[in-house]
Amino acid sequence: MNIDYLPRAMQALKDAPADVRKAFFKQVAFLAGNLHHPSLHAKKYDESRDRWQARVNKNWRFYFNIVGDTYIIRDIVPHPKK
Repeated sequence: MNIDYLPRAMQALKDAPADVRKAFFKQVAFLAGNLHHPSLHAKKYDESRDRWQARVNKNWRFYFNIVGDTYIIRDIVPHPKK
């Protein structure tokens, strides 16, 4: 699978701490190889917009769509604390 990034995701990645960026790229490599990789905890986030959520680390998440053979990374955000 291919990976593409929306401008919003690129800006969020640029603004994220260095350790989050490093973890994000590791997780994206897992995503490219296997959507169901255990560390991703990937799940359908918004069925109506076909939006998915996956874990960067304990405190950060990223959101993406699947279009053909491409994962389109939409955003990278801190996970709200419960």
